[in-house]
Amino acid sequence: MDKSEPSYKYYIGMTIAMILWGIAWTSGKVAAEHANAPVAAFWRYAISFITIVPVIIYLKVSLRTNRRGYLYMLLGGLFTALFNYLFFKGLSHGEAGYGGTLVTAVAPIMTYFLSTLIFKTSVTFRQIFALFIGIIGAVILLRIPFDGLGFLNADSLYFFEGAIVWAIVTIISQKASSYVSPLFYTMVVFAIASVINILFAFPYHPFAFSSYDWLFWSNIIFIGVLPGTFATTLFFLSAGKIGAHRTAVFMFIVPVGAITSSLIVYNEVIVLSTIIGCLFAFVAVVLFNMKKKVVL
Repeated sequence: MDKSEPSYKYYIGMTIAMILWGIAWTSGKVAAEHANAPVAAFWRYAISFITIVPVIIYLKVSLRTNRRGYLYMLLGGLFTALFNYLFFKGLSHGEAGYGGTLVTAVAPIMTYFLSTLIFKTSVTFRQIFALFIGIIGAVILLRIPFDGLGFLNADSLYFFEGAIVWAIVTIISQKASSYVSPLFYTMVVFAIASVINILFAFPYHPFAFSSYDWLFWSNIIFIGVLPGTFATTLFFLSAGKIGAHRTAVFMFIVPVGAITSSLIVYNEVIVLSTIIGCLFAFVAVVLFNMKKKVVL
């Protein structure tokens, strides 16, 4: 293999991370059903924070940053806490497979759209066309051609809002990458999100451990450790070797994990419009990130 090419182990690592993130949607639904959104939201990132600290120490991650880095970490924590709540709130109402597909497909499109709108990022004609394809995919995913504004219900609205919030989180993370190590940024974001989420969890007594059954604890620990710390570490270690344009495409493995796990656990059936919408979004991400030397 050409040494200039990324090692296959990074592709494998990225694939494992994406599958775990997909399974987290189904596992999160189980956790939400056996507790409530505020408690699940708090414990998810509290566990991730506790378990990522040894990783930071072991990898000797730099903890250096500046005021701008701290500002981005604060903003990242605030919006991550909001996404975390929407994640569990949506799963307490809607289907895990649909949620994992919608958020994963719509968030990159929203990221590109917000980047061009807010930061006046220059785009090529091909990228504008890609955004158009992505918007079509989002419209199909939300079933607007079939149900009109029917997506404005508890089953879909939390996921749609989550996609918008995650797009903002993505932009903040991209901005922060120039000032702080990705893993250090993640650790601080986990900590901030935990502190914010616990404020809303207190009325539900999150430390009354016996009030929540083993299904809640097993699933919330799984989400916090594997899709949380382990998959996030794999993602950052692999993303640095693979490159941003390839990383974006890998995100579309997430719906596979979400759909497969939700089919096994909940016997959820993914409708054709979800698959078609996801494919449109996938094509949009590939087109947007394609290098000029690549020929269609």
